[in-house]
Amino acid sequence: MIAPTRGFPDAEFRARTQRAQDLMARRGLSALLLTTEPEIRYYTGFLTRFWESPTRPWFVVLPAQGAPIAVIPAIGSHLMSQSWITDIRTWNAPDYTDDGIGLLAATLKEVVGSGGDIGMAQGLESHARMPLGGLDALRAGLEDRRITGDAGITSWLRRVKSEAEIEKIAQAAKIADRAFARVGEIAASGVPLSAVFRKFQMLCLDEGADWVPYLAGASARGGYGDVISPATDAPLEKGDVLMLDTGLVWDGYFCDFDRNFSIGDPSPAVTHAHHALIDATRAAFDLAHPGRTFAELHSAMDCLLGVGAEGGRLGHGLGMQLTEGPSIIPADTTILEPGMVLTLEPYIAMSEGKIMVHEENIVIRASGPAYLSTPASQDIRVL
Repeated sequence: MIAPTRGFPDAEFRARTQRAQDLMARRGLSALLLTTEPEIRYYTGFLTRFWESPTRPWFVVLPAQGAPIAVIPAIGSHLMSQSWITDIRTWNAPDYTDDGIGLLAATLKEVVGSGGDIGMAQGLESHARMPLGGLDALRAGLEDRRITGDAGITSWLRRVKSEAEIEKIAQAAKIADRAFARVGEIAASGVPLSAVFRKFQMLCLDEGADWVPYLAGASARGGYGDVISPATDAPLEKGDVLMLDTGLVWDGYFCDFDRNFSIGDPSPAVTHAHHALIDATRAAFDLAHPGRTFAELHSAMDCLLGVGAEGGRLGHGLGMQLTEGPSIIPADTTILEPGMVLTLEPYIAMSEGKIMVHEENIVIRASGPAYLSTPASQDIRVL
């Protein structure tokens, strides 16, 4: 199987920038200030694991016209210069006196006129990723220019993926599919859960993942207590339900889905629960056409499982981040559009406070939904 081409043509970033600038003009914004990894990568293609270091802040200014301007630590200059960005301004970081704030303020004053508004993400799932003191100093250095909200422009644009983005998510899902198909090689009664976690990540890498930033799961009899715990050294036992939930990355894009396995023959309760989860997933999938809402997807699953509004979200957006908005909750009336990629993630309550969860990745097309992950069969897989 031939993998998609890595990276994007410059035209993709120019189109994203132009769409953002069109929205900025409607909302009276003179620039966007981008400070987080997905925001900066969305407009520039700047892909690096160096964001794991919290020492240095990174900034990109998207002016009302023209290409973005990178205001970044000097260590990133060479990599950024390989993108379509040509205006790259650097400082030697970390600088305990002025860690890029003076350079950033000067850049913003250059492209934003007196009294202009600079949009910065402030909605759900956003953060500044710069010291509070730096943000205070930046506001003071901008004189009469104001930092305001960005009207949700970038998060709104990121909801609908291009075909090139969808291909990358699909590639990540195919890699995870192949790794899940090999779980029988690493999991059996007596094997510690921690060993399963380590070896499953190795399977993901062996099948082509660039890295595996997220892996959660559990193993217990009759279900499990949560879906976010790290592995323990407890060995798998006959009668356990093993769940593995992976968010692996290929060329900067995530998949995010899980699979359940029974160690030995499943109990009737586990068999029934797995059937119900697949039925709920299929019900939401069948409904997931353009024009329907995220709230309706929640209702389709809830009608079969009865988790209620207090049960939290039953899925979410997916792409450059493991979880993106919108959320599949009763309160989210976002309308499904072609190009949206999301997860369907129903859960069911078991006895003794335990649960089971199932998750698939889908894309919304004009003609209806399509699976990106290979949908699981109704019967739980037995190891």
